[in-house]
Parts: sequence; structure tokens; C-alpha cells
Amino acid sequence: MGNLAVNKKATISIIIAMATFGTVGFVAPKTGLKAIDLVFIRCVFASIFLFSVWYFSGIAKKEIFNKKDITLSLFSGILLVLNWVFLFKSFENLSVTISVSIYYLAPVILFLLGSLIYKEKITIVPLLGVLSSFIGSILLSGINSDFTIDKFLSSGVIWAFLAAIFYGLLMIVNKGITQTSSYFTTLLQTTLGFLLLIPFVKFDSFQNLHFENWSFILIIGFVHTGVIYALFFGNIRFLPSNMIAVLTFLDPAVAIVLDTVITGFKPTPTQVVGIFMTFLGIALILLLNSPKKVSQNSNEKIAN
Repeated sequence: MGNLAVNKKATISIIIAMATFGTVGFVAPKTGLKAIDLVFIRCVFASIFLFSVWYFSGIAKKEIFNKKDITLSLFSGILLVLNWVFLFKSFENLSVTISVSIYYLAPVILFLLGSLIYKEKITIVPLLGVLSSFIGSILLSGINSDFTIDKFLSSGVIWAFLAAIFYGLLMIVNKGITQTSSYFTTLLQTTLGFLLLIPFVKFDSFQNLHFENWSFILIIGFVHTGVIYALFFGNIRFLPSNMIAVLTFLDPAVAIVLDTVITGFKPTPTQVVGIFMTFLGIALILLLNSPKKVSQNSNEKIAN
């Protein structure tokens, strides 16, 4: 009975976390900040929150300071910053629906990179998943007879693709971190993040912000990257990997529903087919892979 209660609580917690992650594309524009400035302040507030949880919860006393893990954490911090900057850049130029649909190609990229690095044989079902996602992303990108490189570069699609690539690379690197706690790992990543971005931040942009802007900045920093992070990793270990993989899809599902309801976004028939094919391909890769791979992929969700 106790295990059932724990699993129910963990399931509800992960559902809340995934659904909240799906709102980040709508909160970001309300901060009034451009991508680099927003990632900088997100890293600052997230570092404060994560340090507080890590230190005052007692995790710090049990921390294993592994040189290899710390080195990988710092390297992945660079990837995390690039991932966030490109994701927020895509939100500036694209609808949330198109951005998250392309961004969620990350598991496909991870699968392909993993197959190349570890020389794993690709079976027919995952191969069909890759093909489906690739065709879906082309349909989403709006590539047609009027396609030009200039239109593609200015559309914002390139930012979503870059975000997906760095997300995939981030997951690859994070898999090498085996002993350092998730809290300390992300604390290192976000701390390095705001230090790296200092030379590129336009601090004048913070002077003209209103109370409403700061409210949404605090939400992204403390809620999306702090509270929800703790909720996610505090409960993920209680659920089977296949359930985690399914619940992961709540993030883009919530984002797409909100984009339709709040902003009135209406995808073209071609884009609808593209969305379906993209997520069908991702599902084939995530849900039909081995439990070990599914768990690894899902556990990296927090990098978003």
C-alpha cells in the first residue's frame, strides 16, 4: 500500500513538473528580456535556489566531489547555456508550437549520436522513427517551392534546430556524470552559465523592467528552473522508465494546447502532419527502445 501511495504521489509530481515545463515558452516573452539577458538572469536565480536546496537540505554533506564529474559538469554547463539561449531565440521568432516540436528532435539527435559513438546497430523501428521525425521537421519548417536560405535563417527555425542539437549533446555529456548529485551538477552548470554570459549581457535592459516583468523572471528562475527541478528529480526514481517516457510528452502537449488557446495559433494542414510525424518518430525511439536507454533519455529532461 505504501509503494502505491508513493507511486501516486510521484506520478502527480512528475505530471505537475512536465505541465509546468510546457509553459516556459509563454512566460519567456512576458519577461521583456532578449534571449541572452533572460538566460543570464535565469542562471542567477536558479543558482541561488539550487545552492540553498543543496546546502540546507543536507545533500552537500554527502556530496561526492569527483574530478571527472565536475569537469564534465562544467563542460555541459556551456552546452546548457547555448541550449537555453537558442531555445529562447526560437521563441522570439516562431510560434511556441513549432519551436517545441522542432526542439523535441533532441532525443532523435541523441539516439543518432549514441549509435555513432557506441557503434550500436540501428534496428528497423528506431530507423523508421528517425525518418518520420526528419520528414516531420521538414514539413514544420515550412520548406516549399519558395524556400530560400535567407528565409530559412530569418524564420527562427534554425534557432530551434540548434537548441535541439545542443540539448542532445548535453544529454550525451551528462551521461558521463555518475557520482555527483543532480543538484550540484546543475548548480555548477547554472553558475558557470551566468559567469560566461556577463560580457554579453545588456544590463541596461534590466533598468526599464516593470514589476510584471520581474514577476515572470522570478517564475522562470525559481519555479521553472528551481522548484520544478526539485519536484522532478525528487520523484523520478519512484516511477518506471516507460511511464517517465510517456509523461515527458506532457511538456510539448501542454505547450501546443496553450499556444492554440492563448495565442490563437492555427497550424497549416502541412504543419499538423509535420507535428504528428515528428512526435510519432520520437515516440518510436523513446518508447520502443530498451528500458535503460529510455530511462537515460528521460532523466535528462531537466536540462530544458
